[in-house]
Amino acid sequence: MLLNIGFGNVVAENKLVAIVNADSAPMRRYREEARQRGKLVDATQGRKTRSIIVTSSGHVILSAVAVETIAQRLKEKV
Repeated sequence: MLLNIGFGNVVAENKLVAIVNADSAPMRRYREEARQRGKLVDATQGRKTRSIIVTSSGHVILSAVAVETIAQRLKEKV
């Protein structure tokens, strides 16, 4: 199944490892490391990054949707 992460962007649910808040310093460093590895996907559509999604392939996806909102969408599918 696909999970809507905002603004028409979706991610495969079975590839999710974590959905975390983007505000902490460790997550900002993790985002920069993913950028350097070429594994960063920006799905914010130019808006503020509110959550970071980590996938099993090592990709890091930035979303403008809050962690709680994405978690609720995931919970509703179960």
